[in-house]
Amino acid sequence: MANYGKEEGTKLIANNKKAYHDYFVDETFECGIELAGTEVKSLRLGQCSIKEAYCGIRNGEVYIQGMHVNPYEKGNIFNKDPLRDRKLLMHKSEINKILGRLKEQGYALVPLRVYFRKSLVKVEIGLCRGKKLYDKRADLAKKQQKRELERDFKGANLRV
Repeated sequence: MANYGKEEGTKLIANNKKAYHDYFVDETFECGIELAGTEVKSLRLGQCSIKEAYCGIRNGEVYIQGMHVNPYEKGNIFNKDPLRDRKLLMHKSEINKILGRLKEQGYALVPLRVYFRKSLVKVEIGLCRGKKLYDKRADLAKKQQKRELERDFKGANLRV
């Protein structure tokens, strides 16, 4: 499972919590992303959203669509469209593996997080299956039980 930027040399830019709520993540892939210079500067300021983003494969290449990168305020004419499609950099073997799984019913390719690894921008994408409403309810119930247990445990430790 993802460690959300806790490893050394990584800085989290954007996280897609909604993806973990809406999907079961079966497999994750790390890939680079093709960006313009002003987009990288904007990402360094943390101005990125992948909440509504999704990935697709066209002509044997993976693209991320709907990823919003705010225009760099000092970028003037060099700024690109904030919602343009951006190419993800992956090996052909990984793309073919993903393509095979996407042809199965119910699978989607969803961006999970965007982060800096050393000085490079990386995107973690997940091969996901959609959750049903009862799965979402069960997850919420488990999360609430865990929260209550931690609260009780913390209260018991304070009394002793």
